[in-house]
Amino acid sequence: MIDTINAFVLFANFVLVPGLAYGAQLALGALGITLLYGVLRFANFAHGDTMAFGTMVVILFTWFFQQNGITIAPLPTALLAIPIGVALTAAVALATDRLVYKHYREIKAVPIRMVMASVGVMFVMNGVVRFIIGPNDQSFADGLRFLITARDFKKATGLNEGLAIKMSQALTVGVAVLLVVALFWFLNRTRTGKSMRAFSDNEDLALLSGISPARVVAVTWIIAAGLATIAGTLYGIDKSFKPFTYFQLLLPMFAAAIVGGVGNPVGAILGGFVIAFSEVTVTYAYKKFLTYLVPTEYAPDGLVQLLSTDYKFAVSFIILVVVLLIRPTGLMKGKVI
Repeated sequence: MIDTINAFVLFANFVLVPGLAYGAQLALGALGITLLYGVLRFANFAHGDTMAFGTMVVILFTWFFQQNGITIAPLPTALLAIPIGVALTAAVALATDRLVYKHYREIKAVPIRMVMASVGVMFVMNGVVRFIIGPNDQSFADGLRFLITARDFKKATGLNEGLAIKMSQALTVGVAVLLVVALFWFLNRTRTGKSMRAFSDNEDLALLSGISPARVVAVTWIIAAGLATIAGTLYGIDKSFKPFTYFQLLLPMFAAAIVGGVGNPVGAILGGFVIAFSEVTVTYAYKKFLTYLVPTEYAPDGLVQLLSTDYKFAVSFIILVVVLLIRPTGLMKGKVI
């Protein structure tokens, strides 16, 4: 019985808890993608670098606050800088829409032209971020690191395995829950949110009803930029910030949006956790976990790891391809806000 409990704690420590935090980060990123697709009907390939830009702004202001002794210990100082990051990223997103995407909407360009335009924006933003903050890893987290340490857990329970929960993981899940609740309240209870849903469902009918398309588009970009900045910051606090990493996150975020049903916010959340737990479980080495559960003579010698962590993004790609082949609309019906 004790060995089974140890196995469960080990699995929770290396799969369940990290997967929950990573899933929340992907879900927030996928929500931004799915909102933009649901309203503007194009896949924004610049979303990952929008996350990088917003996180970069948060990092710069976090460093400024830290240098001036402004902190909110035991919480990370980055929480103070997030509103600034959201505001500046939203301004950049609105400017990009006015300078780039608005033209294609006015001439009613096919969606693929919007997608190609977003690829160009992606490379520009990536270059700007690398130029300003550099291509290397940047650490900006401070405050309390662990809510529960593995050593304290072992001491309290007497188990061989410890469970560690980082402040960043708890913060990620808590902030994600609050944002999702706020977003769904906004979409379902406010006039602007209902206008966005109507515009997404039937653009022509929404226009006849007096809904301002410019306002809907602007609000959509602001929300998407805010979600991207917060998701990127939470990911950076939990791990570290590196511009290229956010470019790589584009694949699992798109996979999450498509798996759940692109255009469907609930589906984006579900898809985020499906992708996250798939990546974590497939790349986890089960040797020690199985050693607790099987007789000693059957204990595995190898790592019992299906894929190396170097190939974790391949999991997202495989799931994406399978879903597109079997159920193109995703687990939940897409194109619905």
